[in-house]
Amino acid sequence: MWTIGPLGFTAPLLLLGLIALPILWLLLRAVPPAPIRRRFPGVALLLGLKDDDAETDKTPWWLLALRMLAVAAAIFAFAGPVLNPAQRQAGTGPLLVVLDASWADARDWPRRIERARALLDEAGREGRAVAVIRATDAPDAPDFQTAEAWTPRLDGLSPQPWSPGFAGWAEALPEGDFATYWLSDGVDHPGRADLLAALEQHGEVSVFQSPRAVTALRPATFEDGAIRLRASRLPVADPSEVAVVATGPDPSGAERELARATLPFAADGTEAEAALSLPPELRNRITRFQIEGVRSAGAVSLTDDSLQRRKVALIGGTVDEGLQLLAPTHFLRQALAPVADLYEGSLADALLASPDVVVLADVAQLSQGETDDLLDWLDRGGLLLRFAGPRLAASEVSRSAEDPLMPVRLREGGRSVGGAMSWGEPKALAPFPETSPFHGLPVPAEVEVGAQVLAQPDPELASRTIAALSDGTPLVTRKPVGQGQVVLFHVTANAEWSTLPLSGLFVQMLERLAVSTRASSDPADLAGRIWTPEQVLDGFGALNDAGELPGVQGEALAAGQPGPDLPPGLYQAEDRRVALNVIGADTPLAPAIWPDGQRIEGLETEGEQPLKGFFLAGALVLLMADIVAALGVSGRLASAVLVLALMQVPQARAQDARAIEATDTVRLAFVETGDARVNDLAEAGLRGVSMRLYERTSVEPGQPLGVDIETDELAFFPFLYWPITADQPTPSAEAYAKLNDYLRTGGMILFDTRDGDVSGMGDATPEGRALQRIAAGLDIPPLEPMPEDHVLTRTFYLLQDFPGRFNNPNVWVEASVPTEAADGMPFRNLNDGVTPVVIGGNDWASAWAVDPNGIPMVPVGRGFGGDRQREIAWRFGVNLVMHVLTGNYKSDQVHVPALLERLGN
Repeated sequence: MWTIGPLGFTAPLLLLGLIALPILWLLLRAVPPAPIRRRFPGVALLLGLKDDDAETDKTPWWLLALRMLAVAAAIFAFAGPVLNPAQRQAGTGPLLVVLDASWADARDWPRRIERARALLDEAGREGRAVAVIRATDAPDAPDFQTAEAWTPRLDGLSPQPWSPGFAGWAEALPEGDFATYWLSDGVDHPGRADLLAALEQHGEVSVFQSPRAVTALRPATFEDGAIRLRASRLPVADPSEVAVVATGPDPSGAERELARATLPFAADGTEAEAALSLPPELRNRITRFQIEGVRSAGAVSLTDDSLQRRKVALIGGTVDEGLQLLAPTHFLRQALAPVADLYEGSLADALLASPDVVVLADVAQLSQGETDDLLDWLDRGGLLLRFAGPRLAASEVSRSAEDPLMPVRLREGGRSVGGAMSWGEPKALAPFPETSPFHGLPVPAEVEVGAQVLAQPDPELASRTIAALSDGTPLVTRKPVGQGQVVLFHVTANAEWSTLPLSGLFVQMLERLAVSTRASSDPADLAGRIWTPEQVLDGFGALNDAGELPGVQGEALAAGQPGPDLPPGLYQAEDRRVALNVIGADTPLAPAIWPDGQRIEGLETEGEQPLKGFFLAGALVLLMADIVAALGVSGRLASAVLVLALMQVPQARAQDARAIEATDTVRLAFVETGDARVNDLAEAGLRGVSMRLYERTSVEPGQPLGVDIETDELAFFPFLYWPITADQPTPSAEAYAKLNDYLRTGGMILFDTRDGDVSGMGDATPEGRALQRIAAGLDIPPLEPMPEDHVLTRTFYLLQDFPGRFNNPNVWVEASVPTEAADGMPFRNLNDGVTPVVIGGNDWASAWAVDPNGIPMVPVGRGFGGDRQREIAWRFGVNLVMHVLTGNYKSDQVHVPALLERLGN
């Protein structure tokens, strides 16, 4: 590259073409040759005459200069001008391109790939061998090949959601000399200095580091009744703030934004925090937090059971206020209160709160109604946790026959060990078997059992035992019931029969049973189980299915170090999920520090700016100016302007084509809202109604059209479907005039607020308030709920309900008036009895919507009931269109006998 100050040229030899400009000047001046002047007496007869077409005898100098400038601009453009070209030292040896390719690179990954591609192109022109490595891959010796062989592979590279393994790459470098160009993510990962020292032993190292800030989101925690959000960034002098969005499924299962919070960074601050208070029902639906506008795995924090606190109902006997330590639920309350939402009271009241877990502490007898309610709750996936005690030991529950709410049959009385009349010393716990959910938990030596209820030695006892004493006696048993399960601790929930409730093992056992959702990275809590990946994050923060990835040991998951063998994501073991995030609560985030004298691009230097496009655009502008000047000199400029004016005529033909398309057949139309998703659904809904009309009536509509009430003509369409959105703009005065004319001349508008699941008519929803705002400028007659005898109930089908995706009965039409008061009404007589507006919120477009193949697009209800509701919605759509096309035809008395006969049948 040849440079002149801040300007460089990639093909400087083309500038030699500038030498030819003087030769071109002479040629343009000499061709055609100037005419020779000769005197002719007859020319005197032509004096005074004026010729409309004038030609000069030679090209004006300023026009020649204009053409020279155009040619010069083209020569400069093809010479490859570049502003502020990167000053790189030319090399002839191999070139190694190192990409950190971590989560921090994802924010500007396309820019890094373009920089790598430019490096490969330059190396290809110089005939240098190149190799490209991602530091997040497993270390392997770089493969030096031609630039042409490596360039196609760049598009297949993407960042990984973990940190680079610099230490391994330092040992994998090959022998020999080569230069290195390192595209750094700007974060100080372990081993960076070692790799830099190893690369410098092979040749010169250049570094590119983006000036863009690196921001990461740490895992959310639940503290003091609120969600605590914390973000970190590399040191930046300016104050700023980031928006964190919480997403999760809504009641219909669709992923959407559930909440958001703003985290402010102070000047020079590296940490920002905020609290988010949400009701438990909303908090438990959150699946991820993400920094808005940052496309990186480090900006995503997945949630697991630690945030989704379970609802636990504690049911147990009461004791005197002075004996709280002996209460059956005291230790349970102390263990679960910090990590679960507790409900205490009667069993019937607790089940109304839909708890995840019901704990019965020494509760023996249950009424038949309570038993039936618990069995129904278990069928839906609940967990019933029972503890033994004196009442259960003295009762007849599950003696002769197994109780449906007990996992095993029990022997009469109980077993006491360690006392004066006992069989021996208190018993310790046996190690938990591999089939137990407690497998891997250490058994403290101080945990002893002095009394318990014994299980009958039935054939299923061994398979249902998940914890036992050192002598093999079952301590904890379990059995499935429907989608749920029943678990029995054969000891009390207090310290009366054992020291288990006094130990940390008790809390860990509750955690393994998914009773609580305590957040912990203690290896003891995760060890002993294989955790299966369900979903994993990619480098850009997108959550994907884990596919065939193998399970991982709990010890590795507890270490919390994502890598190729442990990608960040959601891991499942039995009833518990654990989220492994790219950035943990204590993950350090520090800027990369480079040695003094290290060449670093991208910080102070200005970026390269190719100028080829600017010079070509300038040459084109000069050529256009030359054309205009030549037309002016020759006297043809006025004719050229006239031709350009005539070229605007096709616009009128385009408007005529729109009118022809709207009127060549009956077409239904919808009002465009500005929301592409709502518009597409409205078009699909009218497509479904048009198909039903074509199949069932003599009306054969064409494809529906969208209309802009500000610019389009409305008179072409007999029916308009208007879906209301909360942020829809208010029509202009001209649009209101067109809409009122449309209503007065026989048109019908169906206003659909699409909020029938939460509201009736009014301003209880944003859509309802938007409708009131829009309708304020319309000349709408008085309205009433649709009467049972309205003509819309029998226009084509006999209908009693008017459902869409929802079935809200509040559908409003023009109010009927007494016959003697009908004169002078603006709509009733003029529109042949057609109500000009129909208003509701049942989201009819969703129920009508079909794809081009006629398949419904949006689910409605469930099973046969949903199919029936969709069919009634289609019939309502048919009635609407037939009503607007036929008016009060079905109100004539001649149809009354036939209608009465059909109603009778």
